[in-house]
Amino acid sequence: MNILVCVSNVPDTTTKITFTDNNTQFNTNGVQFILNPYDEIALSRAIELTDGGKGTVTVINVGEVNTEATIRKALAIGATDAVRINAKPHDAWYVAYQIAEYVKANPFDLILTGRESIDYNGSKVAGMLGELLDLPSVSIIKKLDAADKDATVEREIEGGKEILTIPYPFVAGTAEGVAEPKIPNMRGIMSARTKPLTVIEPVEVKIYSEVLSYETPAPRGQVKLVPADDTAKLVELLHTEARVI
Repeated sequence: MNILVCVSNVPDTTTKITFTDNNTQFNTNGVQFILNPYDEIALSRAIELTDGGKGTVTVINVGEVNTEATIRKALAIGATDAVRINAKPHDAWYVAYQIAEYVKANPFDLILTGRESIDYNGSKVAGMLGELLDLPSVSIIKKLDAADKDATVEREIEGGKEILTIPYPFVAGTAEGVAEPKIPNMRGIMSARTKPLTVIEPVEVKIYSEVLSYETPAPRGQVKLVPADDTAKLVELLHTEARVI
């Protein structure tokens, strides 16, 4: 089985987010970037499925040269090789289109993404890849078991679970539970330096979105405490100040 895992280069969750150029650009100064945690789950499951010579795992990233440290971490975790599409990831459509064009020329049995990236939380790339490649696509899976000709995936839905059997090839967006993230060992870190990392140029694609500005969430307001036995006061505040009733 040959598996492609799509990985993103995202800011660490502890990073303080700021913007420049009148709030039109994300300020990357001093920001620590990491492998997107949901993509790390996808990568870990792909490695488990191909362990013992059962296949290969290729990681692919749409990003500029500064993403290569993250890609090397994916190789250290256990990916066989990597591809970097040399472009700034403009939006989910742009990323999905670039990856789809690569897959059309280099087919895979299974394409995995994380459920979402932790910077924009869009959950779009898996679905767009399925549409662009005319493949089945299933998002936010909690379990993935592979057989010779098809795979069984499990999703949580309102009021229960959904279990699907899907023939290869297909696209899946993975969530917590699919696998435990793997920690690269010293052997993996050393071997990552020599594993193939192919850099290719992007294809032309029409851009449909543009970020006009960013803004940070409003600071939290003061908390008002209401005595437990003063229900009338609570209702009044919810009505006149919170305006939720």
